[in-house]
This record gives sequence, structure tokens and C-alpha cells, in this order.
Amino acid sequence: MHLSLTVFAMAAQWQQRAFTRQLPQAQAIQARFLQKLLKEQQDTVLGKALKLDRISNLEEFRQRVPCWRYDGYSPYFERAAAGETNVVSPFPVQDFNMSSGSTGSRKLIPITKRVQQTRSYANQVAMGYAFEQAQAQGRGLGQLLLTTLITPLGQTEGGITYGHVSGNQIRSTHPWVFKQLFPQPYDAMRVSDTAARNYVCLLFGLRQENLTSIAANFPLIMLQFCSYLERFGPALIDDIGRGDISQDILLEPELRQTLQKHLSPQPQRAKQLQTLLKQHGCLLPRYVWPNLSFLVTARGGPSDFYFERFDKYFGKTPIFGGTYAASEATFGSYCRLDADGAILAIKTNFFEFVPPDQWEKSNPQTLLPHQLEVGEYYRVLVTNYSGFCRYDIGDVLQVVDMYQGVPVIVFRYRQGGVLSAISEKTTEYHVTQAMAALQGNLPIEDFCVTLSKSLIDPYYVLNMELAEATKLAEPQQFLRTFDRHMQRANESYALKRKKNDITSPQLNLLAAGSFKQLRQQRLKSGVSDDAQVKLSHISSDRTLLDGITIIQQIR
Repeated sequence: MHLSLTVFAMAAQWQQRAFTRQLPQAQAIQARFLQKLLKEQQDTVLGKALKLDRISNLEEFRQRVPCWRYDGYSPYFERAAAGETNVVSPFPVQDFNMSSGSTGSRKLIPITKRVQQTRSYANQVAMGYAFEQAQAQGRGLGQLLLTTLITPLGQTEGGITYGHVSGNQIRSTHPWVFKQLFPQPYDAMRVSDTAARNYVCLLFGLRQENLTSIAANFPLIMLQFCSYLERFGPALIDDIGRGDISQDILLEPELRQTLQKHLSPQPQRAKQLQTLLKQHGCLLPRYVWPNLSFLVTARGGPSDFYFERFDKYFGKTPIFGGTYAASEATFGSYCRLDADGAILAIKTNFFEFVPPDQWEKSNPQTLLPHQLEVGEYYRVLVTNYSGFCRYDIGDVLQVVDMYQGVPVIVFRYRQGGVLSAISEKTTEYHVTQAMAALQGNLPIEDFCVTLSKSLIDPYYVLNMELAEATKLAEPQQFLRTFDRHMQRANESYALKRKKNDITSPQLNLLAAGSFKQLRQQRLKSGVSDDAQVKLSHISSDRTLLDGITIIQQIR
């Protein structure tokens, strides 16, 4: 490993070990965090509206500050976006994270220098855990390849840039650190076209045989990355041999010229890749980068369904969750390779948790981190330096462990994102459990469970897209098995199926490219990059599939 990478790994592990040593003082750390935040934020416009200056202790904070969803903060964030200062923070707003969530509606989240620092800190802690375990397993540490778009999406009325959280974070990385961490030049991630950006990043990544990590925001993006490698393999080999970028790739002339300066012919590497292509029939990550140590992508929620397909591309390479984060906050740092569970980010947010019996109440009684129980589900409230006070993001998480008194958490589903024909409350987690069990060797591209248009005799509709040229041998049997797995995953669904309150499900086999079409429809609603489009695996929108070609229906 290069000396500079060694230094980076050592720094990350130092942060991680310091964080771990402080875990037994979590209650005191959380109390100090809240006290300091309230003092600093009390003179902002939002702080005055919430009367933070009148709050002297935790109980007053919980009693007097309301639990708000994003809509409660939106007027203040819009004022900050228009250029007004001291609205949500006494410090200047540098950027806005833009999130479309799973609803398609735009959210702008203010990012100050302090907020960016806290996010970087949580990332360092997470990577410290990953590096430590990789080294303990004898895995090498080297450069990391990712294909995130870093170009800002635009500017607010007040002239402040906004973009996706991952792009904003990478733009804030010091140029020297960027050069050490990634095989591609900074400008490769400025390419706006998704296919072209993946091609260019792959081109630089393939030049490095000893690449050890690949990262993507979501598992689906990781699979799309692999499909680009399969699709463009021969062209990439040709470009590596010539030290060039194919003219078929859509690049702005100035950007092409800049990127070209970083390339030189590599005939030996091209020959090596050509041999692999001939031997295996396609280029896969596990062949072209035999020394992969771990992958970094989101765990929890629907991820397990996609992980079923990782073996083809990555073999047994461990999957690391990085951080459990959203545009609004970083909730935790993952601490183990190939396992769910992020240690709560006790130093960068103040947390409260809402137990299920309080979910329907406007002013719920909350629990603190040390009061949580392993195995239980909670909704999380976060208070941080983006201006949020008791913000209800809607995430439902599960506590999978307690580490030195601090919860180890995993995202399960978004509250409100449930499917109910008759009050059975099926979550995305339920359906992905069922589909992960079903997938096996069947190449399922994607799926979504919706409700029948009939309200009298309701049933579930499994809308599924298979890989091209794939046939479902026994669709009736597949559908019966899906129904059984759904009943195992959700007891309430099972009860209503047995009573025939919900009738047997229907299977819609969709034409190739259907889910890409759905993502393109979402792009029209304000999201600019398809890598950021998140489609839920459940939808109560009975018109979701209108305009999508159904090639076969089985009931």
C-alpha cells in the first residue's frame, strides 16, 4: 500500500479507536451535545421561534419543542436558500443537500462547515472499523472506485449551490486526499451523463489491477456499475491499450481534453484484460480486480434482495455498510464487515426514539439511546446543526445489538411507507424478505408490490421484471411460493389471507426496461441523476404501472 494511503488508514483507525473508547460516556456526550447546540442556535430565527433560550434541561426540551416533519422546517430552509443569514444557523450556509427521498418532492437541507465536518468524522470512524477488520483478515488496503456525480445541480435564489449529499461530501474533500483515495481524476466525476461517467470511471479504475474497494450509494447502483463493465468491456480494453477515450462516449470537448491528459497507453494491462474477456466471456469485477477487500454500499431496508445477485460479480467479497445516513443526518457508523448494524453517531447528533405505541401521537413520549432494547423497532428523532430540532425523518430502525451501552441500529423501512389492503401494514422490509428468499438463481431485475384496483376483493400484485430472454418456468408455483413467504414475513397478512379478507396474489411480468422507464418518469419530477432515484418495492399507488407494458399476468 502507498505511504499516503497508509497514513489515511492510520488516521481513520485512530478516530475509530478514540470514538470506541468514548462509548461508555455516551449519555454525558449526548447531554453536552444538546446543551451546546441549544446555546448556539437560540438566537437564530428558528431558535427564537422554538424559544430555545427558555429551555434549561432535557425534560423541558422534550416537553416544549414539537416533533416536526420536513414541512415544519421548510419555510426556514427556504429563507436560508434565498440568502437570508442566521435563519437556521449562526454560521454561513455553504451548500444545500438536495433529497427527493422516496416521494419525489424536493427537500433542501442546509449544510454549514460544521455539519460537513461531522459527516466526514462519521465516515472516518466507519472506515476505521472497515480498515481494522480488513487488515485483521489479511485483506489489502488500496484505492477505492466510485462513480458518484459531484457537479452541483444548481443554485438557490440566494446563489448557494445545492446537490446530492454524496456529491457535496466529495467536493469538500481536500484535493490531495482525493488523489490518494481514488484511481480516477476529480474531473471524471463531473461527467453529467450517467453511462458516460461510469465508462470514464471504469476506464481509470481498470488501469489499476490492485484496486481493493468499490463504493456505491445503493446496492442497485453497484449492480448497474457491473452491467456497464459487462456492456462496455471490449471498448474499455481497446481504450486502455490506446490510452484514449472512445469517441462514442458523450463528453464535453473541454472535459474530454482534460481527462485525456491523465491517460497513457497500457498495452500489457489491455492484453491481460483481453485474456480475461476471452476466458470468461465478459468482464466481471472479481476477475479484473482479484484483490478486492470489501465493497461499500447501503445495508438494511431492501438491500438484501440486491445482495443475492452480488455473488456473480464479486464472489465472497465482504459488503460493508459505511454509514447509515440520509441527506438530513448521519445516524451511525457501521462497525463490522458483512453484517448489518451501525453504532449510533452519539457525537454528531442528539437522538430520541419513539416506541411503536407512541407512533400515532402528536407529542410522543420518547426514549434515550441507553433505554432501547435489542430486537425492538423505533422511529428516530434527530437534533443537529442543520437546524433540525426533534426532526422526525420517518425512518423505522431496529436495534440489533448494544455495544458498550450504545445501540447498534439498522434501517428497516420508512414510516408511512406501508401497504394495507385491510390494515395488515406490510412494509418494504416484509416484501424484500420474501423476494430475497425467492430469488435463488432467477435473474430478477427489479420488482414492486402494489394493490389490486378492486377494493371489494383486494389482493397483492407482484410486478416483476426479469433479465432479458429469461422465462419463468412455473409462474403459478412461483406465485404460490411468494404468497407463502409473504405470510411468513408478515403475520397480519397471513391472518387476513387465511380469512380470505385478502385474496390470492397476482403476478405481472413486465417488459424489459420497465423499471428504467419508471425511474425516467421520476427524473421528470425534479431529480436530475438516475443514480439518485430510489424506487420503493411497495406502492399504494394503484396507477403506478399505467403506461408500463405487462407481457404476462398470472393469478
